[in-house]
Amino acid sequence: MSFKENVYQQLSITDSFSGLTAREQKALEKSWAKVFADELFPAIDEKRFAVLYSDQASRPNTPVNVIVGSLIIKEMFDYSDDEMVENLMLDLHLQYALHTTSFEEQPLSDKTLSRFRRRCYDYEMLHNVDLYHDCVKNLSSTIAKIMGINGRVRRMDSMMIESNIRKLSRMELLYTCISKLIILMSKTDQELLPEQLKHYAEPNDFNQVIYHQRSTETDDRMQTLLNDADTLLSICSSVCEGTTEYELFIRCLSEQTIVENQKRRLRTKEDGTMNSTALQNPSDLEATFRTKAGKDYRGYVANLEEAVGKNGSVVTDYAYEQNIHSDSQFLKEHLEQMNVQEKTVTVVADGAYSGTENTVLAKEKNVNLITTSLTGREAPDIIADFRFNEEGTKVFRCPAGYQPKRCTYMAPSKQCQVSFQREQCAGCPYRDRCRPKIYKRVAKIITSKAAHDRAVIRRTMHSEEFKNYARLRNGVETVPSIIRNNYRLDKMPRGKQRGKFFFGCKIMALNFKKLFTYRKGLGRYAQNPVIA
Repeated sequence: MSFKENVYQQLSITDSFSGLTAREQKALEKSWAKVFADELFPAIDEKRFAVLYSDQASRPNTPVNVIVGSLIIKEMFDYSDDEMVENLMLDLHLQYALHTTSFEEQPLSDKTLSRFRRRCYDYEMLHNVDLYHDCVKNLSSTIAKIMGINGRVRRMDSMMIESNIRKLSRMELLYTCISKLIILMSKTDQELLPEQLKHYAEPNDFNQVIYHQRSTETDDRMQTLLNDADTLLSICSSVCEGTTEYELFIRCLSEQTIVENQKRRLRTKEDGTMNSTALQNPSDLEATFRTKAGKDYRGYVANLEEAVGKNGSVVTDYAYEQNIHSDSQFLKEHLEQMNVQEKTVTVVADGAYSGTENTVLAKEKNVNLITTSLTGREAPDIIADFRFNEEGTKVFRCPAGYQPKRCTYMAPSKQCQVSFQREQCAGCPYRDRCRPKIYKRVAKIITSKAAHDRAVIRRTMHSEEFKNYARLRNGVETVPSIIRNNYRLDKMPRGKQRGKFFFGCKIMALNFKKLFTYRKGLGRYAQNPVIA
């Protein structure tokens, strides 16, 4: 299939729009479809997706801008792929939005959308380039410009995304991995299976083994599973090695069990091997475990950057990772990908995004990083007046202006042990606030650049400007709530790559609704001096 760019569709004599009455045409032009057709659809850059298709002469592709537009619309209205294809044939709103009113036959078929996604997945796997993410960023930037949002003030937040998987106990997990491998073997070489293992391939065996056994001893049932696992391990490698089922089985055994004194047992915390990256469910190999705010999550985490202006806000960038990815990591990676900004950009986030490394990196990119809460131990206010080098490895002077006699950087703790002359600290007016340890000849204090930065931030928290930024940051928490409640995050496809693609579609649906609201003059935005 070769790439062919879809030129702008002009209305023809037979165009379905021409057959409408004046009243019907007016109603259509007042709808969301008009804004989509005029402002979003033309901004879709088809050429970036040309690499997905052959450069040899062959049957042309379905117009890429129609595909991308359809992916956005189906999230707006919660359509399935089949519903989107069917509705495009029958709904003039969709045809008008996608510039297909002049088409004799609508271009989408039952496999168009899934094949396009697959092409994007494969390209990313081969080249480590997420074409759809780049497309979403570009469209979001276009929307921001239309709404008069210059991106000088941005806010950031993350959200936990539960994978659409069942929570499994360790017994259920082990059983499932055994069962999947035995089902495979029963189809390929059933003669290798011992009689005592064949029941795992039966449809209702899970309930029988896990729930309906008369024995109430969980330990006995678990030991039976472990013994069966050892039996299976001894016979399966020759015929199943290299299969997904075999790899899952081996992974589960290595993560959940250990052989001790020639007997297999479950791992414990004392073994030091229980971690968040362990397999949660064979249905999603990449889902990880994390506890946040007292709640357990199995799945992924998304980071959102939202540009804010007088006319509203637009999500301009996003990242999607396993849920063990920290907010601080998200910000670091985001800053590393940024070019040095010509004009200072302010990024407002909560304390989880803070850290000396991120602060230094933000300055290098001409980014003013403001964190509205703090992590780590509270630092005395006086520490803000110490002067460090950029790396935080040396103290130049204390609040009283004295240069240290000696400064030793302790790399493991990232702290500085600073020595001053005894008489300097003994008679210093700041002594009660610094609280140095006074010795016979010197006075010592241990502090760090991180403590200094926390003290500086805490001092600025009392300013009116900081309070305005804090109010501004609070608004970003509405975005995860809207996406979660309106765009069915709990029904996203499993796996990091597929989940990220669908999440990007939801972001674009949200951004278009923001644009439509703006064009219709329906938005009511609280005024804030920092974005005035």
